[in-house]
Amino acid sequence: MVVNYKVFKKVSPNGKLTVYLGKRDFVDHISCVEPIDGVILLDSDYLTGRKVFGQVICSFRYGREEDEVMGLKFQKDLYLCSSQIYPQPEKQDLNLTKLQERLLKKLGPNAFPFTFNIPQNAPASVTIQPGVQDQGEPCGIHYFIKTFVGESEIDRSHRRSTISLAIRKVQFAPSKTGRQPCTVVRKDFMLSPGELELEVVLDKQVYHHGEKVAVNICIRNNSNKTVKKIKTMVQQGVDVMLFQNGQYRSTIASIETEEGCPIQPGSTLQKIMYLTPELGTNKDRRGIALDGQLKKQDTNLASSTLLASSDQKDAFGIVVSYTAKVKLYLGALGGEVSAELPFLLMHPKVRYSTVLCRIA
Repeated sequence: MVVNYKVFKKVSPNGKLTVYLGKRDFVDHISCVEPIDGVILLDSDYLTGRKVFGQVICSFRYGREEDEVMGLKFQKDLYLCSSQIYPQPEKQDLNLTKLQERLLKKLGPNAFPFTFNIPQNAPASVTIQPGVQDQGEPCGIHYFIKTFVGESEIDRSHRRSTISLAIRKVQFAPSKTGRQPCTVVRKDFMLSPGELELEVVLDKQVYHHGEKVAVNICIRNNSNKTVKKIKTMVQQGVDVMLFQNGQYRSTIASIETEEGCPIQPGSTLQKIMYLTPELGTNKDRRGIALDGQLKKQDTNLASSTLLASSDQKDAFGIVVSYTAKVKLYLGALGGEVSAELPFLLMHPKVRYSTVLCRIA
């Protein structure tokens, strides 16, 4: 079986360096991250007496570029790994992938392989959706591979002999799901007998992007209050770990209904409400978290952030979560009753098969 794979290629401005990558999305499996493996093609005459270095950089922009004045910069760059690609160290032992082997065979003796390993606790790629009038680079966490010609790893690179290729670090939905989310909220009222009970159940814990979220609602009104309206919503929580008060929530899908209302004292109502959290209905909303973007590619709402331990939160620059919330309106004097359930919104795990690659 022969399958054509897309190979990503980028050339330096002076045409002397060319980087080849088989993919630009690298999966975080919680316990480990897929290695970044590629090949660089060099101009031998230009590189006489020179060295080539490669780095993986995680860039965290936490403020608007247009607000940077008097040397203030709302961006932090973290160098996750760095190594010398050419001349290759003598003791270097690389386990080449099939793609690297075929690229080396096709490109000739001036091609050299490289492999970078992203640390386990590095944050996932996230982009904060800018406003309509915002300019410059969007806030969020972005990754790119940088290859350059220099004397050392800390040497200042020159633009004409430097290649910066954007990549993404992504997470997929876990194969093992947890318990079905369920919660019960009971509220009693001062100087009133009985209580109002709200039970909310989701049909599963993990949803894929584009799926409908089924919210099962059961209301048992054993109080003397009247439920006049029901509102169900999906909220996206964004926690920017750099700031002490950097948490906020955005409602990305909601339904408000009076069907079955008013729910009189002593009555019961069971209802299923469907919500679809998607980017299409939130494209103009500033501050919505999106999956990391690559040029000329569409994206979607950011996937939920999976952590091996809650202690790792500080290392993840932006933590994204989702909750389904149901709110009952009891009128001006009765107040409100609400219940929340967290769930995961992610992409399904991609299954790869071992095949022979044909390089065009």
